[in-house]
Amino acid sequence: MTHWADVLAREVAPKADRHLLATAITPSGPIHVGNMREVLTTEMVYRSLRDVEKVPAELVYIADSYDPLRKVYPFMDPAKYQDFVGRPLREIPCLCGSHKDYAQHFLEPFLASIKELGVEFRVLDAYDMYREGKYAEAVEDALGATEKMKEIIEAESKRNLPPDWIPFNMQCEKCRKLPNTRPTLVDGNIVEYSCTCGHHGRMDVRKGGMGKLPWRVDWPARWRFLGVTFEAMGKDHAAAGSSWDTGIRISKEVFGYDPPTRTVYEFVMVKGVGAMHSSTGTAIGADEMLKMTPPEVLRFLIAKNQPNKHIEFDPGLGILQLVEEFDEWERVNFGAAEARVGMNDAERTYQLSCPHGPPAELPLQVHYRHLVTVAQIAPSLEQAVRVLRRTGDLVVDPEGEDKKRLQERVEHVRYWLRRFAPDDVKVELQPSLPRIDFAQPEKKLLHEVRSKVAALEWRAELIHNALHETAKEHGLKPGEAFAAVYKAFLGKPRGPRAGHFLSSLDKAFVLQRLDEAAA
Repeated sequence: MTHWADVLAREVAPKADRHLLATAITPSGPIHVGNMREVLTTEMVYRSLRDVEKVPAELVYIADSYDPLRKVYPFMDPAKYQDFVGRPLREIPCLCGSHKDYAQHFLEPFLASIKELGVEFRVLDAYDMYREGKYAEAVEDALGATEKMKEIIEAESKRNLPPDWIPFNMQCEKCRKLPNTRPTLVDGNIVEYSCTCGHHGRMDVRKGGMGKLPWRVDWPARWRFLGVTFEAMGKDHAAAGSSWDTGIRISKEVFGYDPPTRTVYEFVMVKGVGAMHSSTGTAIGADEMLKMTPPEVLRFLIAKNQPNKHIEFDPGLGILQLVEEFDEWERVNFGAAEARVGMNDAERTYQLSCPHGPPAELPLQVHYRHLVTVAQIAPSLEQAVRVLRRTGDLVVDPEGEDKKRLQERVEHVRYWLRRFAPDDVKVELQPSLPRIDFAQPEKKLLHEVRSKVAALEWRAELIHNALHETAKEHGLKPGEAFAAVYKAFLGKPRGPRAGHFLSSLDKAFVLQRLDEAAA
């Protein structure tokens, strides 16, 4: 079975001598994991064109920063930003005061994330492209075909446009807003307009920075002047009567350009919330995702799923499962494990998941759930290494890339613990026996546990089995036995996997605490 990115690249390759793959996002809010699906889907097809099909290809990212601010979003101060609604994102003050404008406030962390993910593209800014005249020819062609444009959009979208509609949004020269203007006279490329602010103006729309094409026209216009041959798009753009349906007709019938090959991707859903939307505060920023999980794992999330399959993203315990799944696919790639049923294209998926290409040999792996516990009881990397040596997860102290990977994963775990981890996995080892009255059956159980583990080699699975065995002997469910152990060490009845947790602690300390609790 061939990976979906290679299938798409094989379809695209023969359609042109040189390919330009485009991805575009409006920086109106945090650029989130859902947006990353578009970027990474396109980038993986680009990698396949370059590395598998061996054809000339380039990847570009278009920042739609000339788009107007549509409303005051939940993360904004209404008193400060209400008057900016309708102005281009590039002409609005930064939210934090540290960037040159509102658009850059969201673009800078996004571009930093992209670099960490190993994505290489040329950045194009729509605001600059309009002002530099890159759209001039398209604007002139669009105005010259106003009636044809109107006919196409009304036919495909099944909605009526205003009688005075033209395929250009004038930017008021006084209030600087885009949506508040309407044309009063059109004479070739000269447009007279009125604005709700009371201003009346006259402009030559071929001159850069006078306004912009509406989205349904802007999209096919850029296909032509950039030479776009492939795009990935969300299913909302591909619905019947959507911007894709109007775009392909405008591209062919007005601009004389064959539309690019497309693929449609499903949304990324936040578990228990729904589709990610930065404007409603239901999104997890790509930069935040990369603080709580390694970049190769975010790439893996996209690479292992067909674009037409929706992704449910769980920032809680799902993160642990996702990292462990990536590690399993990594082992399969290096022949250290057998592929399970459903692990399609394991080696290719792993290759596309690696930001800068796969390493030469299997990197250091530490059980991620265990690392969650270790990171909480070992304040420094050196202490974490000592614990992992004691539990048998490390044979020698890691060096070079292995040490770097361990350090990064510990940092990811700690960020996740602060922001997204459920309370059940949070560990606060009590320095002394908690003030808890243990019932007599619990004391007997802890005494027996102490006797059994004292004779064991200090390994997680042996401790775990001893706990199960003791619970069974005392007629208890495993959860009841574990609860007594957790209370002795954490002061609460729940905690991480007991065998891994106890094996992370010094054996003498564990035996002493069990003695105290059983007394």
